[in-house]
Amino acid sequence: MSAQNPSQSPLAGPGFALGAFALFSAHDVIVKTLGGSYSPVQILFFSVLLGLPLAMIVLMRDPTDGNLFPRRPGWTALRTGAAVTTGLCVFYAFSILPLAQTYAILFATPLLITVLSVPLLGERVGMHRGAAVLLGLIGVLIVLRPGQGDGLGLGHLAALLGAGGSALAAIVVRKIGKEERNVVLLLYPMMANLILMGALLPFVYQPMPLGDLGALALMAALALVASFGVIAAYKRAPAFQIAPMQYSQIIWAVIFGALFFGERVDLYTILGAGVIIASGVYIAMREDRANVSDNRPVLGTRTRTDTGTYPRAGGMGKLDPQDPAADP
Repeated sequence: MSAQNPSQSPLAGPGFALGAFALFSAHDVIVKTLGGSYSPVQILFFSVLLGLPLAMIVLMRDPTDGNLFPRRPGWTALRTGAAVTTGLCVFYAFSILPLAQTYAILFATPLLITVLSVPLLGERVGMHRGAAVLLGLIGVLIVLRPGQGDGLGLGHLAALLGAGGSALAAIVVRKIGKEERNVVLLLYPMMANLILMGALLPFVYQPMPLGDLGALALMAALALVASFGVIAAYKRAPAFQIAPMQYSQIIWAVIFGALFFGERVDLYTILGAGVIIASGVYIAMREDRANVSDNRPVLGTRTRTDTGTYPRAGGMGKLDPQDPAADP
């Protein structure tokens, strides 16, 4: 939990979080816009490449002495693979699915974190949280409507894989975050993205005009500023107040989707998103109780899709030694 300054406004933390997730939504609008012309491989490669100098500035703030060899190589490799998979799948999902539908599916990430915490963290999920997870998964089915509408496509599968990858990355960081340096947790997914996406780039590359490169640079800047906004939010308010703020993105999805892409949100997406959000908020409130969980895998995450560029979600750990978001 954060040690909130009594002189601070109680709205400061949630306000920072709302602003940060609005910036993340603007970031995702750029992803979707570029996704109409370029492969997610190309978008992910250049977003990481252009964000690398900004990330290096962040890494220079790491006061911990040591080398870049992971102390837990197996778990670090697992998280790196999950982060790379998440970035590619989420970028693809944003490219071809309506924004609101993509967000609704990704909102299942905290539910999957709760499920994965059982085998990987030894977490005990009681009846209340188990029921909330089940309700949230029903909400996902309402959004997807298997066998109805246009049917399930690769975009839906990609969004589900993205949510699963983000949840796995979060759990791994909760398991090894106290042992691994921040620089290792941040740098390995970035380098993996550069190497793997760079190897695939010749097969999908399309020439990019200067304006599109500028959009990619703006993406990197938005991700960095938004990440610091989330960190600032966690410093000013308890985690259970900040985590649910991610759900404000469904509002931006409706606005941006209609404004930029002419998207209309159907009733099932809104209904399913509402069920998922209700279950996620309940789990967050439940885990704030000290006697429920020592690991608190949901509250210890950034609750954003982890592309391996910035600590958007998937529990990147603390960029600042005083950042309470990763406190157990």
